[in-house]
Amino acid sequence: MHVNTFAAKSFQIHISDDVLNDLKSRLKQSRVSDILPNPNAMLGACSDRLNQIIEHWISFDWRKAEAEINSVPAFQSEIDGTHIHFLHVRGQGENSIPIVLTNGWPSCFIELMPLVPLLTREVDGVSFDVVIPSLPGYGFSEHPKQSGLNITRIAELWTALMKGLGYTRFFAHGSDMGAGVVERLRANHGDSLLGIHMVNVNWFYPRPDDITSLEEAYLKSAQAWQMQEGAYAMLHASKPQTIAAALRDSPVGLAAWIGEKLDAWSDSSHADGITLDAICSLLTIYWATDSIGPSMYLYHEAFSDSGVMSPPPKQGVPVAVAVFPKDILPAPRSWGERWYDLTRWTEMPSGGHFPGFEVPDLLADDLRAFVRDVSSRN
Repeated sequence: MHVNTFAAKSFQIHISDDVLNDLKSRLKQSRVSDILPNPNAMLGACSDRLNQIIEHWISFDWRKAEAEINSVPAFQSEIDGTHIHFLHVRGQGENSIPIVLTNGWPSCFIELMPLVPLLTREVDGVSFDVVIPSLPGYGFSEHPKQSGLNITRIAELWTALMKGLGYTRFFAHGSDMGAGVVERLRANHGDSLLGIHMVNVNWFYPRPDDITSLEEAYLKSAQAWQMQEGAYAMLHASKPQTIAAALRDSPVGLAAWIGEKLDAWSDSSHADGITLDAICSLLTIYWATDSIGPSMYLYHEAFSDSGVMSPPPKQGVPVAVAVFPKDILPAPRSWGERWYDLTRWTEMPSGGHFPGFEVPDLLADDLRAFVRDVSSRN
């Protein structure tokens, strides 16, 4: 595998006026209502919140958001037959440390953009070269042309991308699907890693014989969550074409499907939270790139990827885990210690499933602390 580094082209986003005008026309024709009076958020997206998002989206200044996104250096390169979009910003220091950051669903690369100035800035002699690729089928990366572009394969692409950029060893951070990619990097490309940093820990690893009472309670809560909240993932994995047909034709449906998760999985008590502008930027990218279908299809690939469901043995790769209180299923530390060579475990004071949007300062500080921990350990 190789990267045509010389062929990496500078990339600027420009969504056409026709697409934007059509989007607004569709939004203005929405017919949102609740199934019953006094809607229960446990049943999904409520009309009051959905109408708030729709109204903001209609008046949202995409061109302003587009200019802000385009202010960060972005590129596209063909990596082993797949065109990958990525941000690449070098740190201020002479010996900046390379790090690749990967988002999950239903997010995209813009969630991680607030980390760019925080990590590229030199602090106590340390800065980072930041690489933020878009997962295949997400945003401005190419949609998969055939089956098999799974989490394991994406880890191969990321390794090739980083080597093509001149980084033989690097740190990797990920959340949700991005954490799955980071896991596969650890399993199959450990020699290329300086360490991995993840948001939370997977709950679906094999149940150990010597499970503790705390871990038992955690797994029971995970099973209960799966029954109450996990239907979306099973639908993505089993029938992505069906739900994609509805969502790619209706921006209101798209806003309901994504917006409900942004609300349910984030920390509503945090003052900043995920702004309506951020939500509308994210939704516009999903709509304009027609990426809702491919992004959901990655669940099918992930659930079919045997490596994702079984953790690799501890391999000496330093691992840090940041646990945010309003994430889906915050894990106990003992669960992480079973599967990883833990260098750092941080239980955050606030934040949820989308820390890049919600609490980028906390996330950046923890990444820096992890690098210090690894350096002192070595």
